[in-house]
Amino acid sequence: MSTPPLASGPESADVLRPQLDTVLDALGEGLRLRGGPLPAGGPEAVSARVRDAVGDVLPDEGEQDALPLLVRALAEGSADPADPFCTAHLHCPPLAVAAAADLAASVLNPSMDSWDQAPAASELEALVTRALANEVYAETPRGAGLYRSAAPPRGATSPHRPDAVITTGGTESNQLALLLARETHGSGVRLVCAESAHHSLPRAAWLLGMPQPVTLPTLDPTALETALTTLQGPLVVAATAGTTDTGHIDPLPEIAHLCAQHGARLHVDAAYGGGLLFSPHHRAKLTGLSAADTVTLDLHKLGWQPVAAGLLAVRSGSDLAALNHRADYLNADDDTEAGLPDLLGRSLRTTRRPDILKIAVTLKTLGREGLGALVDQVCSTAQEFAALVDRHPGFELHEPPTISTVLFRPADATDDAVAAVRRQLLTDGRAVLGRARAANRLWLKATLLNPTTQPAHLAALLHLVEGTTPR
Repeated sequence: MSTPPLASGPESADVLRPQLDTVLDALGEGLRLRGGPLPAGGPEAVSARVRDAVGDVLPDEGEQDALPLLVRALAEGSADPADPFCTAHLHCPPLAVAAAADLAASVLNPSMDSWDQAPAASELEALVTRALANEVYAETPRGAGLYRSAAPPRGATSPHRPDAVITTGGTESNQLALLLARETHGSGVRLVCAESAHHSLPRAAWLLGMPQPVTLPTLDPTALETALTTLQGPLVVAATAGTTDTGHIDPLPEIAHLCAQHGARLHVDAAYGGGLLFSPHHRAKLTGLSAADTVTLDLHKLGWQPVAAGLLAVRSGSDLAALNHRADYLNADDDTEAGLPDLLGRSLRTTRRPDILKIAVTLKTLGREGLGALVDQVCSTAQEFAALVDRHPGFELHEPPTISTVLFRPADATDDAVAAVRRQLLTDGRAVLGRARAANRLWLKATLLNPTTQPAHLAALLHLVEGTTPR
């Protein structure tokens, strides 16, 4: 049996081109077979189709049609974030240029745990993370592009400058933020957050052995001041810039002022809302973000990146010293002293792929103007959809959207009926709507992240929900 061809090496292009054609054809066939935003039939039907396509997972002899067969099965059975009726989650359609860059990362396969595995990728990561960190920690942007002074030569970098590390997303970023808080203030540091905070925050506090979090109904400044005045010991307040359920942004300037006044550490989970930084029209919604000690960002949400593309930004790069770790085969002292960069302290993970490449390519290709236009487009689409709901006598709007999330429900429907409508649309494969509880009621949730969605799509989606609602 001959050795299967490798993706990289001198014959890379000749080997990959026919494979890519096969994948693209299979993706198109899977899309045609699916025929909508979601496969029809519900979990049992989807499982049966996948089992039928896979057959023997590990056959004695290899099957040459496995690539088109399984790609087609995956595409047929996927929720398609590029479909205008797929709006349930913070699940964006990735940009083509970012997906293409991701292919290069897969082919080259650098591992970001030592310089000798990722020479160029490690420098690219240093440049881009520091530039993005400076973007977070500036109330107003300088000029039309990312700071050209954001990443000085490696040896000249001050440990007190803003910095950022790449993560798999908001959950890992939030966990790292609490870890840095614990290492800075001791194991007794206590999390204070709102009920709307992402579930990963209290879970991270549990995982890190921190005291039981204090959960407030909201981070209303009056309630927060009472909590900060009453509670004993070191505290870390976690505010949110773009909640998962409604897209709400906490009052960041007031929260930052109270944290400074009471000596509490501040973390802002901007996994969703952080993309507003690119828009001159919406950036002001994040005023106060630069006062945070740590900030979570997810560019696979309002940044149109393939998963995963998360970051944790820190106001002072010295905080990241808590992640320093020694493994002789990766960052031996004499290698580091000789000038080989130490990458092991840039993550809690060891092997990790160069997710920075797709981010860098996107930033360079679109620039601030292009990214800002995408942000403005989806925010405008959400405003249009909210207005459409508000004008319709058969629907109720929860509130005008802060970012691009709209909560709505059929007028006079029970919570059970709202849940049933959503599940029926999922089973039929006609629409993917989320669910959220707000004001003690259940709402349908449309998280609009597709910049190609048109007004006609919005009207059709509302008509589809109307037609599924029991009379």
